Amino acid sequence: MSFVPPGTGWPDDPATPDTPVAHDPEDVRRLASGSDTLGELTARQSVCRACPRLVEWREEVAQVKRRAFANETYWGRPVPGWGDERPRILMVGLAPAAHGGNRTGRIFTGDRSGDWLFASLHRCGLASQPTSTHAGDGLKLLGVRVMAPVRCAPPANKPTPAEKAACRPWLARELDLVGDGVRVIVALGGYAWQAVWPVLKEAGYELPPGRPPFGHGAEVELRRAGAPVTLLGCYHPSQQNTFTGRVTAQMLDDVFTKARSLAV
Repeated sequence: MSFVPPGTGWPDDPATPDTPVAHDPEDVRRLASGSDTLGELTARQSVCRACPRLVEWREEVAQVKRRAFANETYWGRPVPGWGDERPRILMVGLAPAAHGGNRTGRIFTGDRSGDWLFASLHRCGLASQPTSTHAGDGLKLLGVRVMAPVRCAPPANKPTPAEKAACRPWLARELDLVGDGVRVIVALGGYAWQAVWPVLKEAGYELPPGRPPFGHGAEVELRRAGAPVTLLGCYHPSQQNTFTGRVTAQMLDDVFTKARSLAV
C-alpha cells in the first residue's frame, strides 16, 4: 500500500473508510460545497483523487521514500488544513512537501520550512511548542489555522494551472467555514498571495480593486461581513530563502507578532 488507508489509526486522520472520494474537479466542487462542517470538509480533502498526476506522484514518493525515512510509513494522501477550528489567524502556504507533509500527514511538518515556521510561531505565542515532527506529536496552534491552495505534494514543487484550479474549492470552502472570527490572513510566499486572492472573493471577502503586489510585510485591508481582516505578506520559510538569508528568524517573528496584535 502506497498510502495510509483512511480510518486505520493514523493520528488525527479526519477520514473513515466511508468518506466520499472526489475523482475529478466536478466531484471536488460538489463535495466541498456540500461539506456542512469543518470535520466533514477536512475528511473529504484528505482522500481526494481528482488530479491523476498528483495522485501518482504522492503515492510513488510514499512507496519509494527518501533513504533517511526508509523505515517510516508515509501518509501519501492529500494533506488537509489543520489547527484551531475557530482561528483568528490563517496561514496559507503553497503545497505539502514530498517528504514533509506527504510523509507526516500534516502540512509544514517534518521539513526544514516547518522547523522555521513553528519555532517562530512558538516564540510569538501562537504555538504550544517550537517543533512539528509528525501528526499526534502534541503540537497545538493557538488561534491559528494552516492551509494550502494545493493539498497534494506536486512534482518539483510545481502544480499545474489545472491542478491549482481543481483544488481551489477545498480552500474556498475552508475559508468560508472558519471565516467568522478570522482577523488576519498571512500569505507565505508570492504564490500563496496570488492563489488566495480569487478564493477570498469566493469565500465572501470584500477586496480592493486590483491585487496589490506581494512583498514581505505587505498589508492589504479586507472586510468580511462588515468586519476588518488584514492580509499580510510573508516570505516563505523555504530552505532556499533561509539558507541565503532572504528570510531570517527576526523577519518571521516580526510578521507573526504583527499578525497576533491585529488579531486581538
